[in-house]
Amino acid sequence: MSRRELREQIFKLLFRVEFNSLEDMPEQEALFFEQEDAAQGEDADYISDKYNKICQALSEIDGLLNEKAEGWNTARMSKVDLTILRLAVYEIKYDDTVPVSVAINEAVELAKKFGQNASSGFVNGILAKFA
Repeated sequence: MSRRELREQIFKLLFRVEFNSLEDMPEQEALFFEQEDAAQGEDADYISDKYNKICQALSEIDGLLNEKAEGWNTARMSKVDLTILRLAVYEIKYDDTVPVSVAINEAVELAKKFGQNASSGFVNGILAKFA
């Protein structure tokens, strides 16, 4: 799988956090990998590892988002935009293997694919404050 495809899979798994408690997420993660045929072997390990690292830093990431997003907070953001932002902020702040510009560009592309019409601009505007 390409990095973009892996990132999309992480997004899909992380999106489930919005509808399930963190205690239920191990079961949701298992279901995710049963349903997603493409994620196997090293790809599944990469997705799971990165997803778990994001979950561990979720409260810190949300705090950073609430700090940087003027006039917005995570409770008001759409679930899709919030999930994309969480993934991107993790990559910007905690993952040294992903350049900031790549994290922002990939987040904008995810917003174009999964978000609403204004999502890509919203995501880009907030992430620009992290650059």
